[in-house]
Amino acid sequence: MAEDLTITASTDKAEQYQSLIPQVEALLTGEPDLIANLANISAALKEQFKWFWVGFYLVKDNELVLGPFQGPVACTRIALGKGVCGAAWQQQQTLIVPDVELFPGHIACSSLSRSEIVVPVFANGKVVAVLDVDSELVDQFDETDALYLEQLVKLVKF
Repeated sequence: MAEDLTITASTDKAEQYQSLIPQVEALLTGEPDLIANLANISAALKEQFKWFWVGFYLVKDNELVLGPFQGPVACTRIALGKGVCGAAWQQQQTLIVPDVELFPGHIACSSLSRSEIVVPVFANGKVVAVLDVDSELVDQFDETDALYLEQLVKLVKF
């Protein structure tokens, strides 16, 4: 298991992900604990990209419950279909929200969050968690983020 992270200074987002993903895979190799792995993924993403908030919500008893994250305190529970996280879970697809103020039903855990991407995590064909990333900048996320974050969450073993 690797326990160091090399931050890529490149301004090319794809290059940053291409450097980060193998490092995350090394962090996860041989570690069976889900919470430890989700915590390290959150930390690695926060460290590389300096986003406002990065973390996971886990599906428990038909709601999303806050899991490991990096950033300020967050909403603890989110219902199916509510906010960006609940919508991504319900729709079973990645959602990119360029301006959260324009998203119907957005849950403002922090007024500093301006854009968001939420990526569902699947196990046995079901959404078992979502990766939620928030930025203080409008229009921070795009299809490049979606592509690589979807690859990243596939490394998680539930």
